Amino acid sequence: MKIGRVIGTIVATRKDEKLIGTKLMITQPLDLDLNPLGESIIAVDTVGAGIGELVAFVTGTASRIAARKMDSPIDASIVGIIDEIDINKSLLGNK
Repeated sequence: MKIGRVIGTIVATRKDEKLIGTKLMITQPLDLDLNPLGESIIAVDTVGAGIGELVAFVTGTASRIAARKMDSPIDASIVGIIDEIDINKSLLGNK
């Protein structure tokens, strides 16, 4: 799982029929300090996340499993809304 922030939504009136009924969200991956990490991605929302929320997301096969759509063209899914993060940074080593 990875950490991200929902920064927008995608509305697609025409899309692959296996994506019908899914909510598409633009998600910005974040590092442990909540700084942007790489390019934003489009993720299927499985938990009802909203713009601005901190989320946990998965990619690859796990994203299709989370969305319960194994034969669909899904590469990322939001699987949780994060309420709080508590990190003991002394355990991270020399970063």
